[in-house]
Amino acid sequence: MLSPVLAQKLVPAKWSWTLEPAKPTVGQEAEIVFQVSIEKGWYLYSSDFDKDLGPVVTTVTIKNPIGFELVGGLKAVNPHSKFDKEIWNGTYTYFTEKGEFRQKIKINAENWKIEGNYDSQACSNESGLCVPVKGAFTLASTAAASNVTSDDSKKKILEPVVPSASPVVPDESLWQFFWIAMGAGLLALLTPCVYPLIPMTVSFFTKQKGGKGLAFLYGSFIVLIYVFFGTLLAFFAGASFANFLSTHWIPNLLFFGIFIFFGISFLGAFEIVLPSGMVNSVDAKSDKGGVIGVFFMAFTLVLVSFSCTGPLAGSILIAASQGAFVKPIIGMLGFSLAFAIPFTLFAIFPGFMQKLPKSGNWMNEVKVVLGFLEIALAFKFLSVADQVYHWHLLDREIFLAIWIAIFGALTLYLFGKISLPHDGPAGKLSIPRTLFATAVLAFVVYLIPGMFGAPLKGLSGWLPPMSSQDFKGNLGEVNIKPGSTGTVKYGDFLELPLGLTGFFDYQEAKAYAIQVGKPLFIDFTGHGCVNCRKMEEYVWSDPKVLKRLQEEYVVVALYCDDKTELPADQWYVSEVDGQEKKTLGDQNLDFQISRFNSNAQPHYVLLDPRTEGGPLVSPVAFDANVDHFVEFLDKGLRQYKLN
Repeated sequence: MLSPVLAQKLVPAKWSWTLEPAKPTVGQEAEIVFQVSIEKGWYLYSSDFDKDLGPVVTTVTIKNPIGFELVGGLKAVNPHSKFDKEIWNGTYTYFTEKGEFRQKIKINAENWKIEGNYDSQACSNESGLCVPVKGAFTLASTAAASNVTSDDSKKKILEPVVPSASPVVPDESLWQFFWIAMGAGLLALLTPCVYPLIPMTVSFFTKQKGGKGLAFLYGSFIVLIYVFFGTLLAFFAGASFANFLSTHWIPNLLFFGIFIFFGISFLGAFEIVLPSGMVNSVDAKSDKGGVIGVFFMAFTLVLVSFSCTGPLAGSILIAASQGAFVKPIIGMLGFSLAFAIPFTLFAIFPGFMQKLPKSGNWMNEVKVVLGFLEIALAFKFLSVADQVYHWHLLDREIFLAIWIAIFGALTLYLFGKISLPHDGPAGKLSIPRTLFATAVLAFVVYLIPGMFGAPLKGLSGWLPPMSSQDFKGNLGEVNIKPGSTGTVKYGDFLELPLGLTGFFDYQEAKAYAIQVGKPLFIDFTGHGCVNCRKMEEYVWSDPKVLKRLQEEYVVVALYCDDKTELPADQWYVSEVDGQEKKTLGDQNLDFQISRFNSNAQPHYVLLDPRTEGGPLVSPVAFDANVDHFVEFLDKGLRQYKLN
């Protein structure tokens, strides 16, 4: 049974503000310090990431300055950073528990007055709700002596309703990234640059005195060398640098080129090698024996294997560079552990080497498979730049066509239909290779319906959004048709997901619903609402839900965070908080609060347009259970027919 949304106004974050120093003199610089207290289990988006990414960037607007001037822009103080692959495909910054923003000013007169507005958004880790947090602030010279502090808990709109506490979800699964990196390290062991080094390791340690101690030291040196490079990257990849790497076109095109370069190398076009003089010099020092010799033996292993491990380790570092500070270190730790542990064991127990399969063509086949994967992943970076800058070079069907071609070629290679430069003589296919080839073929078959508009939920974080696809199959064949002119208010810059046709203005949608005799489905949503997108992707896309939205309801999406300023003759002062509502988002949010006593998104309401009464059934919020949502829609439809 779908849980209804209790009509309540949430206040997950409260703003307060002071001036430092409290009594600035003429000609002196001061700072407006904004402190935000955030409920446990909630987070507030910061101000220092790409506003086009999707989440609502915190803004502070200063009205006509009186007796002062602004110095620079708003600065967020030590926010957290997170790379989101599934929804936003980029890095955003945010605060938990407490947030702080600072704005420098310079005092020009004895009598000064600072007035402005703040606009932010808080979201819950537990419920998935997102709530706009906005208000006005004032500081003045006449109140400086008392160090005036104001907070928005005094306003009617923000009467607190404290949600139940929930644990804060970590920035991202570093453990998951650790295991991915370790998997890459295990793959590196099977490449032709690394596998033949095992006999060299055994030979070296059979001549050494020190036994297990030196062998463990050998493995530790391998780990330290790789982690050293991860630490260097972590040192340089701060929050702003990570945001630059994840969203700007220059690094994304660079990463695209690097991955293509790595992939072509793995396919056998050329070898990536370090200067032979450098490798020989390090190798010569390994002959000294003892601790120093073991270190240089580990260094030799890293250098000699570079042509195969470089692309894999580089891929891990590139992925890590777009996340948290510690992520590059975690990535290199996982990669090097998988790489070091087997060599350490062979150094301790050289007899294990007799049980290994012999070197052969199978190692080159592993390398070729990695080459195809590198090339496929390269287009993900090109896709990021394409989406952020709206180039429309790599829309969804083009991206899918490229992946189908790449994995189709890999399927042919695995089945032995094509060969590459370093392949040995063709022979019978092994059972593991046949099974793997079949799995890749199944993946290709899975991709093909996406060319015709299938959502491909399993790859939602990797593919360009559905809105970038020109051909959407039968998803565009809907029964809801807007007015006879074919135009919809705000339809020039807003759109519904999944090919749905509907409205973005309540009054327009209401009039049309009365005309066609259908109930209204109101979607209180937001551009920066993560769980709004998840509901659309995982629930609305289900045929049972989509059919009902297409055929039984008139859909109206009311964006509560849209910054589009409306014509002056449409502005009004809200009866809820006494503030003037100038933007489309502010008016939609005011409507949600005043009519349904709720300020969180997503929020779904079913109405009978023929009356001004309450909802047909209790409104609902985020719930990924498709059957619950179908029950919600059916119950509302039954009630509409009874009215």
